[in-house]
Amino acid sequence: MSHKDDQQALLDLAESFLRESVVPLASEIDSDSALLKDALRGMGDRILLALRVPTSWGGTQVSEATYRRFQQLVPRYSGALAFLQTQHQSAAELLTSSENESLKRQYLPYMGYGQKLVGVGFSQLRRTGDPLVKAIPVEGGYQLEGEVPWVTGFGFFQDFIVGAALPDGRAVYGLMPFVETLQDTGGAISYSEPMQLAAMASTNTVTATLTRWFLPQERVVFVKSAGAIHENDKRNVIHHGFFALGCARAGLDILETTYSKKPLPFLKQAFESLHAEVTHCDEAMMLALSPDSQPWEERLQLRAWAINLAVRCANAAVTVSSGAANYKHHAAQRVYREALVFTVSGQTTAVMEATLARLVSK
Repeated sequence: MSHKDDQQALLDLAESFLRESVVPLASEIDSDSALLKDALRGMGDRILLALRVPTSWGGTQVSEATYRRFQQLVPRYSGALAFLQTQHQSAAELLTSSENESLKRQYLPYMGYGQKLVGVGFSQLRRTGDPLVKAIPVEGGYQLEGEVPWVTGFGFFQDFIVGAALPDGRAVYGLMPFVETLQDTGGAISYSEPMQLAAMASTNTVTATLTRWFLPQERVVFVKSAGAIHENDKRNVIHHGFFALGCARAGLDILETTYSKKPLPFLKQAFESLHAEVTHCDEAMMLALSPDSQPWEERLQLRAWAINLAVRCANAAVTVSSGAANYKHHAAQRVYREALVFTVSGQTTAVMEATLARLVSK
């Protein structure tokens, strides 16, 4: 999809769906998995679930800029839907870069419509020390052992892509069934109950335990070099910032709605000031999308700025909503909790440091 008008039409389609079908239920979607499933299905019906997949594989193949606009759009209306669908979009992107043609044929043409839904479970590879999930090469594939601490989408996704550390430091990524399974070889995968999360609980985030699990070569997505995830985090440092910006816009929407009901001059002033800053951050982040456009440190600062804006705009939404913001199903309450998630999602030590530096700077 290269035509600029087509890309804008796709964003308009997504926005009208989100405004009409998601906004009225946003608070319920945050805690009700069945409603979240309906919202995800609605995205599949509009072929919005494989935006980075080439058209030759049945995807939409939008430009980088369009994808980042989309990443900012969804959390403006529902953090839970944004968080859930991005797992699947990431899995589709990983499969696109695989050399396993038969695996691609099995999955990619069905991912845009949501006929096949796939999650991811490899954040444990970011951790230092003894790997949480280990893989040993065996005849015909790998044997996996360990615990995947976070996998989102239990009950939504049929499979997920796991990341496991090899003895030589490389990492193997492979497709796993996202359902309790016993193998004839004696391997097993089991899942915890969904975690009691403060925000986006409906996304059903669980822990997976792998016991002597045999991952056959035909289910391998790829093997990555040692440290590849850290290089990737560094290269893509800005990307998670678009979710934070979407969250900031959700806070601004509450501020604007409140002003329309209570036309106090200071509300307008706060909205205009924050809105101008969000727009400025957005423009700077769009300009920084090309990895060579500016030094990594500057892109890291933009990520920290977006996080800072999400928290401040959510705090502004709480402030103008007064005591009602403490009501569990109030929109400001949900956005405030979503700002928490977008502060820490995809967090590296460098992002943690930059986020804190921005908080304490005068």
